[in-house]
Amino acid sequence: MENTAQKSRIQAPTAQLFVDPTFRHFLEQEVLPLTTLNAATFWDDLTDLVAEFAPRNQALLQRRTQLQQQIDNWHRAQRTLPAEQRADSDEYVDFLRNIGYLQNEPGSVEIDPEPVDEEIARLSGPQLVVPIKNARFAINAANARWGSLYDALYGSDVIPTQGSLSPGEGYNPVRGAAVIRYAKDFLDATFPLRDGSHHDACRYLVADGELQVKLCERRITTLRNPAQWVGFIGGHDSLRSVFLQNNGLHVEIRIDRSRSPGAEDIAGVQDVIVESALTTIMDGEDSVAAVDTEDKLEVYRNWLGLIHGTLTASFNKNGTRHIRTLNCDRVITGRDGQHRTLRGRSLMMMRNVGLLMDTELLLDARGNRVPEGIVDAVVTALIASLDVRGSHAGRNSQCGNIYVVKPKLHGPDEVAFTDALMERVEDLLRLPRHTIKLGIMDEERRTSVNLKACLAQAAQRVVFINTGFLDRTGDEIHTCMQAGAFLPKAEIKGSDCIRAYENCNVDTGLACGLPGKGQIGKGMWPKPDKMADMMREKLMHPQAGANTAWVPSPTAATLHALHYHQVNVRERQKSLYKSQVSCLENMLTPPLLPAGRRLSEAEIVAELQNNVQGILGYVVRWINQGIGCSKVPDFNQVGLMEDRATLRISSQHIANWLLHGLCNKEQVLSIMTRMAALVDKQNQHDPDYRPMTPQPENSLPFQAACALIFDGNQQPNGYTEPVLHHYRKLAKNQQTDIK
Repeated sequence: MENTAQKSRIQAPTAQLFVDPTFRHFLEQEVLPLTTLNAATFWDDLTDLVAEFAPRNQALLQRRTQLQQQIDNWHRAQRTLPAEQRADSDEYVDFLRNIGYLQNEPGSVEIDPEPVDEEIARLSGPQLVVPIKNARFAINAANARWGSLYDALYGSDVIPTQGSLSPGEGYNPVRGAAVIRYAKDFLDATFPLRDGSHHDACRYLVADGELQVKLCERRITTLRNPAQWVGFIGGHDSLRSVFLQNNGLHVEIRIDRSRSPGAEDIAGVQDVIVESALTTIMDGEDSVAAVDTEDKLEVYRNWLGLIHGTLTASFNKNGTRHIRTLNCDRVITGRDGQHRTLRGRSLMMMRNVGLLMDTELLLDARGNRVPEGIVDAVVTALIASLDVRGSHAGRNSQCGNIYVVKPKLHGPDEVAFTDALMERVEDLLRLPRHTIKLGIMDEERRTSVNLKACLAQAAQRVVFINTGFLDRTGDEIHTCMQAGAFLPKAEIKGSDCIRAYENCNVDTGLACGLPGKGQIGKGMWPKPDKMADMMREKLMHPQAGANTAWVPSPTAATLHALHYHQVNVRERQKSLYKSQVSCLENMLTPPLLPAGRRLSEAEIVAELQNNVQGILGYVVRWINQGIGCSKVPDFNQVGLMEDRATLRISSQHIANWLLHGLCNKEQVLSIMTRMAALVDKQNQHDPDYRPMTPQPENSLPFQAACALIFDGNQQPNGYTEPVLHHYRKLAKNQQTDIK
């Protein structure tokens, strides 16, 4: 797989780069000809950029290591002291300030990234995160701007699936009637009529410049709030679609009496279409397995196809070949009689990789790999610049922006580095300053406790902050590894530390002026088959003041969109606004087992089994099949959406318990062997699956899991990428040798 010896050499004035030939061919033949950039000048400028920023990237990684060593030494020393002599919270804060981990909070910070597209600045709604390496998933996500409420309800457990409501093999009319009742209840709650109910509507029509609804008793009524009607498709007295709007989100009542269920509906309502995923993060990081040139070019080509509007994906279903393409914008007749365009696709943001990993795509003059995040910044922005300069239909950003989400930044200095890098990329690509807008993932402890200072470093660029419980907790465990044994994972989620983190993220975003300019986001719903639970629980995200939250599928986006009709997030943010944010003490108190509490052997085994099963279930697909995100059955057979964040928290949790003696290596290995057999059984119907048993010690995924757990203390900040990349490359080499 490695082709380092075959790198082509490009001479530049200040240094040299060695460029992978296939990467060079991709840029020079597929991308640069679509721009006005000269290829030779591009390489010269890139060489200078790498010479400047690669050493800075390395210095920031060294700083991470230095800080972690100082924090480890502090906690080790504290553990040797009697309880009454250990430092209190104020002394701990002083220590973190003295070493530069905790920085002084700036005064007033007001972000000013304008212009920003309305999907980010003004509207509130779901956000999809999808592995861009899978073209079909990426297209589905982009097209999830609109979703069928009927399909989402019929195919999920929001409508109970037992008894007469069971979906069955074919269409169940009893279940279908329950779906229609639910959808019309939603219409009544969100778009109420002056008289009667949408259940009793027998016809929708436009007359005298307003939407009218004829009820079954031949009465004519209108919307209680006529301004909610925004347009239609079809003739005034033969409507095909009615478009309504609430809290900025559109809903389409689609009318078609020629086929079911419209043929049976007294008003001819064929479906209720909900504006769903306003934004999508096309993920080139946590949810993809991209370990070499082949993988990275697949990521970049799919991004190019999405930006250019040409990406397609073919698949077979029930013996028929289907081709997926990107949706076009929708044209309706507005209430004023003029044509109006509604966006047909989700606004796309590109998640680059963090600072940790390097790439074989480029080597510097000494043969060192260039930081992958630097290459990502240049290439993904280069591709997105086609949208900025383009005039094609279906442009991604109506404001001429490029949206980049940057994960795993540790504190203000790394945000400042990223801002400076984006400036240099803009110069390289001849783009106006602050064309590249930045999303900051608040998922590392040093960013959380310095969030206001982080926003100050990119005030003219940042348009998005987002919490992530899994990575945030993984970093909490690693940072405080030496402090003591952590609570079981389920208890960590409800701890004061995590609650303070979630609240402080929103409070800081509000205090720094994100409302009306950017997104305050919340994390992923992990159970794609448990939509009824999601509908009960995820309402808390808009209620918390977040104007977006992650969902795992287009179906989940359509259902979660209903929450943003229930809650006016902008009004909620106003009620939550605080000029001063105070949650530092709770955030800096790790969720450790209380002194004197002893977990039973049964509790320890149950926790280990749950962690180990999740690790193996994810790693075996990552290593052997290159699947970076998938629905992995847990120990109780509940399918969970897993990516590297879940792997990080689970492996760090076991490493912590090993360190503090709650379990031992032999016990963990015994459980790993049992769980390997369980994971093999769970995947027995996958024709591409390669089992780990009966000799798990010879299995690369099993070896990778062992490295993640037993060497967890030594993994940089607890990250899983170095181990995963190493074993995935070995697996790809094995597969090549077999062929």
